[in-house]
Amino acid sequence: MKASDLRAKSVAELEKEISDLLRAHFGLRMQKATQQLTNHSQLGNTRRDIARARTVLAQKKKEGAQ
Repeated sequence: MKASDLRAKSVAELEKEISDLLRAHFGLRMQKATQQLTNHSQLGNTRRDIARARTVLAQKKKEGAQ
């Protein structure tokens, strides 16, 4: 997911996106724990997407406060 895609979303959409990504990351961690995960790079990619979305959300909130 690109940051430009995230910047086009509203604050509510970003919060929903973050919650969806956190659920997906949890599912991947459970798959890894039960040795069902075949592509381990998905964990890192999901973690980075969460960080990217949180960063854009913080930027939007800061812009709104000013």
